Order: sequence, then structure tokens, then C-alpha cells
Amino acid sequence: MPELLSSYDLLSLFLLSFCASTLLPLGSEWLLVALLLDGGHPATLVLIATLGNSLGAATSYLVGRLGSDWLIEKLLRIDQSRQQRAERWFSRYGSWALLLSWLPLVGDPLCLVSGMLKTAPLRFALLVTVGKGLRYATVALLTLQGVKTFT
Repeated sequence: MPELLSSYDLLSLFLLSFCASTLLPLGSEWLLVALLLDGGHPATLVLIATLGNSLGAATSYLVGRLGSDWLIEKLLRIDQSRQQRAERWFSRYGSWALLLSWLPLVGDPLCLVSGMLKTAPLRFALLVTVGKGLRYATVALLTLQGVKTFT
């Protein structure tokens, strides 16, 4: 398995980042850090991770916009309490809450509720991509700063 990841590092990062922002309980930051430590180009890695994670979030948005309760609750496993929490965030902050779509537990429901509330697709894409990109850029910056500090 490690050979597969190293042979297809950018594809692996994209797919893991995509899956991490959908129904699968995964994290993608560890692979970003590993690839940075292996000498990967930081801007490229952040871009690939951001793209994958943002497209994964778009699937939640589309399920919210087009999907049924069965898809939301059974397939995505986003229960009513998480949906209501995300709706409260949306009521309080509007679509700007999507900048926090990278947060655990609330991020996926925010994207779902955004779709349910028919947020404009371009607005959704921009806010989610900026939020997720800032998160990956921060992880990369901290990783590279840590390498400088400890070497």
C-alpha cells in the first residue's frame, strides 16, 4: 500500500481529500503532511488537496439540493440534530458559514444545508474552496515551519 501511495501521490491526495469531505470518516491532512515531508511542492499539494476536498463537499451540496431524506440520513448519516445545528449556523451567519465547512462534525452538514437552502452554486464553490484552501495552506505552512525549526 505505501508503494501505491508514493507512485500516485497527487492522485492519492486528491482522492483521499475528496472522500474525507463526503460520507467517509477520513482525514486527509496526514497525507498532505507526509507528501510535504517527502519533498512535494507545497503549492501543488495544497491546490490538489483543496480541489479534492471542495469537490467532495460539492457532493454533499448536491445531495442537499437534489436529494431525499433517505440519502441525507441513511447514506450520508447526517441526522436531524446535525442538520438543525448547521441550519442554526446558516440562520446566524448566512452562507458565510461555508468558510467553516472544513470543521469536523459541522462541515458536511453545512454543505448539505447549503444545498437544501439553494445557496447559489458559485457562491457555495467560492466560500467552500476558500475555507478549505486556507485550512490546507495552514497545515502546509505549519508543517514546513516545523521542519525548519527541528532541522
